[in-house]
Amino acid sequence: MSATDEAAFTALTRRISEGSGLTLGVYKDKCIRRRIAVRMRACGVHTYGEYLALLERTPEEYERLRDALTINVTRFYRNAETWNLLRRTLLPRLCQDPRGEIRAWSAGCASGEEAYTLAVLLADELDRSGRPERLDRVVIDATDIDRLSLDRAKAACYRREALVEMPSELVSTYFEPGREDRRVVERVRRRVFVRRLDLSKETPPRRDYQLILCRNVAIYFDRPMQERLFHAFTEALAPGGYLVLGKVETLLGAARDRLALLDPRERVYRRSA
Repeated sequence: MSATDEAAFTALTRRISEGSGLTLGVYKDKCIRRRIAVRMRACGVHTYGEYLALLERTPEEYERLRDALTINVTRFYRNAETWNLLRRTLLPRLCQDPRGEIRAWSAGCASGEEAYTLAVLLADELDRSGRPERLDRVVIDATDIDRLSLDRAKAACYRREALVEMPSELVSTYFEPGREDRRVVERVRRRVFVRRLDLSKETPPRRDYQLILCRNVAIYFDRPMQERLFHAFTEALAPGGYLVLGKVETLLGAARDRLALLDPRERVYRRSA
């Protein structure tokens, strides 16, 4: 890239940060460039300078660009090995206390598939153990920055193809049948609390989670931001709480001294009790 193009890119990202509210400086450079390029092609412009001029003329393009920058790909029961581990060992432990709350956070929840997968598995564990009433003690915070994804998460209604990896007995029990879509049943749906939160600059919703899921989100941030994020997760976990990362993500920074690696393949960590 020439010096002129680099200067134009710097000016563009600065203006995007101001206009969209995104803190682009914490994202990996190649990720930003790739997703800006998607919108440039869609708008028929070829240089960063042309795209910056278009943004100035067309304020609604900021919303389209924000969606492109924050888009997430997800589905129910994604990476089945991870969910099988949670279902087999971690979730039964969380459900042992007959009185206390079960508190979890899906950080970077996208359109909600991860959060509702967790809610379904907790409901199934409680139902099979003869304690269905305890589902009312489950609190799952589901946060993301993308407005369209959050709208879909609040609706909790999904195309059938989003459920192909979910065990069939869970689909038939915890989803309402429909002609084209399936909706999470109400008793499970109401345990997931969807809200907007920017991980790059806002604090966790609470500081006593027993489980935090943040899979394939940190990979989009630069290393300093990753270290700050992992520190925030550590602080947000209750003693003995679990953190689950994506399979290609590695814990960095001071959090490594406070979280023990329980499963290196599935990237499951635990805060000391």
